[in-house]
Amino acid sequence: MKNAPSFLGYSRLAAEITAGKTDQREQFDISTEHPLPQEGAPLYENLKAPNQWPSESALPGFREAFTEYMTQMGEISTTFTSLIAEAIHLPRDAFDKYFDTEQQHKLKIVKYPDLSTLGQEAGVEGQGVGPHKDSMLTSYLLQVTDHKGLQVQNVQGKWIDCSPIPGTLVVAIGQGLEALTQGVCVSTTHRVLSPPAGSGARLSIPFFQGVRYDAEFDELDAVGVGNVPEYIKEQRRRIVENNGGRIDDVEFTFKKGNKAKTLGEATLRNRVKSHQDVGERWYPDILRDLREEWAAVK
Repeated sequence: MKNAPSFLGYSRLAAEITAGKTDQREQFDISTEHPLPQEGAPLYENLKAPNQWPSESALPGFREAFTEYMTQMGEISTTFTSLIAEAIHLPRDAFDKYFDTEQQHKLKIVKYPDLSTLGQEAGVEGQGVGPHKDSMLTSYLLQVTDHKGLQVQNVQGKWIDCSPIPGTLVVAIGQGLEALTQGVCVSTTHRVLSPPAGSGARLSIPFFQGVRYDAEFDELDAVGVGNVPEYIKEQRRRIVENNGGRIDDVEFTFKKGNKAKTLGEATLRNRVKSHQDVGERWYPDILRDLREEWAAVK
């Protein structure tokens, strides 16, 4: 992955950081194919690029299979967000203005080694991936193996197991969707615990629905996908009040007032935060700025 500024390709075990700690997973990141950005394009356009595919001789059919999967999931995600729009009493096409003609979607193939492989004893709680919120609109996770490990944080701050159910996808709300709906659709805080010792590796395939990178937070805050009816907003407020106020371990960063002014800038900063080896090579200024922010908080 660190060979390209797009954050696409293979990422070795323990190369990613979430919530300030090292994640114990390895993964392969791909996205909807795009040409390299033109000279002078905003820095976040580097996220759109050709994939670093494994060779056909090494993995026959890999490229074809996952290209088709991304295409199908892109169609499913667009249909799903149109249903979300209807559910909050907006037109079905309310989100369409935030999609590019050739919208970039992303996908990971992830392996979480079990604790014995990591050299840790039974009973230890390992960090497969730490608490976080996904960046864009919606995410769709295929849990390939039958391991537990995925957990979602509820509004009381408790971690709830999200055990695999055959033939289903786990759907999560991203920060982009929360921003576009002005807080009505709350982004999902989740994490993954490493599999228990001796249980083998956990495999999962998350798909991330993309959204237009040049959307500005000032516009999202004022306009977004339209005026959500007040009684829908009131439902969200009642849920928070009935549970003692919203408790969340992860900061919501897709908002105006931060250093990032657009969805693309915020997404790029999140990627640099997670993959600091890529940041050191391609985005040293952003990484230095993030480290100064962390030092100021400590």
